[in-house]
Amino acid sequence: MKKIVIFGTIGIVVIIAILFGVTQSTSPSKSGVFSREKIKISPTPGPYDILTIPYLRNRNYTSSLSELEQIASNGTYSSYLTSYDSDDLNINALLTIPQGEKPKNGWPAIIFIHGYIPPTQYETTQKYIAYVDYLASSGYVVFKIDLRGHGSSDGRATGAYYSSDYIVDTLHARAALQDSDFVNTDSIGLWGHSMAGNVVLRSIVAAKDIPVAVVWAGAVYTYEDLQMYRLNDASYIRPPLSSTRSKEREQLYNTVGDFDPNNSFWKQVIPTNYLDGITSALQLHHAVSDPVVNVEYSRNLVSVLEDSPLTVELFEYPSDDHNIGAPYFNTAMERTVAFFDEYLKNF
Repeated sequence: MKKIVIFGTIGIVVIIAILFGVTQSTSPSKSGVFSREKIKISPTPGPYDILTIPYLRNRNYTSSLSELEQIASNGTYSSYLTSYDSDDLNINALLTIPQGEKPKNGWPAIIFIHGYIPPTQYETTQKYIAYVDYLASSGYVVFKIDLRGHGSSDGRATGAYYSSDYIVDTLHARAALQDSDFVNTDSIGLWGHSMAGNVVLRSIVAAKDIPVAVVWAGAVYTYEDLQMYRLNDASYIRPPLSSTRSKEREQLYNTVGDFDPNNSFWKQVIPTNYLDGITSALQLHHAVSDPVVNVEYSRNLVSVLEDSPLTVELFEYPSDDHNIGAPYFNTAMERTVAFFDEYLKNF
């Protein structure tokens, strides 16, 4: 099932434009920017192997939750602070568990992946409060993880696009939930915002068996889209040239070259090159005039996924709100929960 649903009168204009070929959206083609191909990977590992999808697929993910510290409770769910291990790093998280009798196979769960927030300004119990509350009130365990280097989580914040650290943190979070005694191990989905669009897509491609994911205002899927549309986040704090992160990026480029979709190394990093056998359901939400992440990121991903085995939906909103707040927040959340209900509550 591939469909695009536009919310509001602007959407009608966009649909008409799409039908008559007058939008500025770039369509995928075998020779175009968003083309896909089957890739044969050399068995010889390279120095930046950790960035690639084959590496992420072939490594192990094991973890468990630390002690749960209850911080709040209402008539619907209880909230806890906890942590888990991700490659020997302690990653903090906010965990909600529904009240009432646990289902026979455990609760369905959603791993909640935050967007870019300056790492030193990030706090576990701040931001995304309404989002977590809506999902938690809908009968889901919600596991909002603090990606490494954010708040008091161990490690460095290495970024989403040229590091696999956040994907590793996400898949270890899934392993920690699967190790618990209150989550249905087959019923764990992902929710992500903004930069987490890349984290979510790379995670479902790497894991292969994540049933469902929802992304709001997501960015960087094919990597060509980053070249075309860039990002415009006023809150982004660029690391100084003398920082470890900047030096590592420079060394990466010096070793494998600048991003090129035809480069044998970069082909292994692009998640849309590895869609065979991925049957996840993916729902996207995006404001048409999003000032931070261009809506074309989502539109072009839908085009690339057209012939893939994934189920994909895109909802657009006539707004310039990167967070899809009022007046569309409730509508977007209702659609999000209905999508999770369809693919997570049937287990």
